[in-house]
Amino acid sequence: MEISVDLDVYKALTARLEHEGQTYSDVIRELLGLDFITEESPPESAMAAPLERLAGVTDTWSKPAESGFYSRGLFLPDGTKLRARYKGELFEAKIVDGHWLDKNGDEHGSPSAAASAITGNNVNGLRFWEACRPSDSGWRRLEFIRNRQVHNGGA
Repeated sequence: MEISVDLDVYKALTARLEHEGQTYSDVIRELLGLDFITEESPPESAMAAPLERLAGVTDTWSKPAESGFYSRGLFLPDGTKLRARYKGELFEAKIVDGHWLDKNGDEHGSPSAAASAITGNNVNGLRFWEACRPSDSGWRRLEFIRNRQVHNGGA
């Protein structure tokens, strides 16, 4: 599908791009207040293998737990899958026992810290990452999850 826009619209959309992985569709979705529901989840086996070296991790991946990860008003329950694209590469992480772990098993203290570890620059992690919580049917950008939790009292 091709959509034509004039040069001023193109420039305005381009000016709103905040990182290399962000698309024009992402900018338009943000402007329209739409969720960032994209493709289906990758198979569990795609994430499980690199993390098998962490004791007990694979047992917690499919069952939601009482605990989770807290950062800047954002709560992600255990079992939440995370992903981001940067320079054409897919990066994945998971919330396990209240910790943000990337697929190498490295722990990150915030979405921005995890994004900065990938890009080497300061990055707004809430805009960089998408999450699929155990109760979700699709992927959503962290900033929208956080905004809903703040406005809905943690829902």
